Amino acid sequence: MNSILLRFILACVLLPCLWTAAGAQGVSFPDLGSAVPGHIDTIYLDLARMVIPDLAADKDGFYRGSMPIEMRHIEGPDSGGSPPVTSGFSDAGVLQIKAGGKDRLAMLFDLGSSSDSAEGFAVLALYDLASKPRLLDAVNVAVDRSTYFRDPGKLPIGPSDDAIITLSTHFNSSQGYVSTPLILVRDDRFELIDMIYTFDESLCAYKRTQELAFQTIADGQPYAAIKATVTDATVPNGESCDEPAPEPSSRDISVTYHWDGTAYVKGSDALDKLAGENANRF
Repeated sequence: MNSILLRFILACVLLPCLWTAAGAQGVSFPDLGSAVPGHIDTIYLDLARMVIPDLAADKDGFYRGSMPIEMRHIEGPDSGGSPPVTSGFSDAGVLQIKAGGKDRLAMLFDLGSSSDSAEGFAVLALYDLASKPRLLDAVNVAVDRSTYFRDPGKLPIGPSDDAIITLSTHFNSSQGYVSTPLILVRDDRFELIDMIYTFDESLCAYKRTQELAFQTIADGQPYAAIKATVTDATVPNGESCDEPAPEPSSRDISVTYHWDGTAYVKGSDALDKLAGENANRF
């Protein structure tokens, strides 16, 4: 085989692995009083104050302040609840990402919920630390009561770009609800690729789980294609229950998102149909 062609094939095979290695650093929860790397005169609390200007630590180390700056919801103007009158949290997730070939820092602040909304209010903030730290964008990514970065919190979609993954959730005695926003950072602004909904339940006779996984596929576009797969599995518990146990089963539901030059476009509505099926089980 021609040596140049062989090197090209190897590069295509290894490129996604190289993206993954480059983006391997995960979410951290630094002390907000500690210095931001490369900025000995700036602490993480200073970054948080760009979102909540009067934020301060109380005697117990909990951070409190009033309402955050005005921001949009990641899903658009018709989504999201009101921020709480008093913001408060004990820590914040920190994630280093690549966006447009530039190093960026993302922070996630879960501020809790307001009295008029069942869902919470969580700020995803984007910072440029190249010189004097500055806030580039901030959005509310809360879709449920508790919100944080997924593990891992980012997905390399090219040698110079990462997508961000957060999740919102709440649980009751037998059910777990998870909403997972998949987010693109383009031109230093957050853009929603899609919102994926999964649902777990644990009953006397069986347990049913929906595990979400992501995979990137290099397809010659500036941003790689993203394949999202939900594994929907039912496993009998082996207990003696009033209701009969279902047969064990497992199925994969997948959707691939392709970049079309202006936005990511989903290849099917399979995950939307799954969300509809789940809603009928609530």
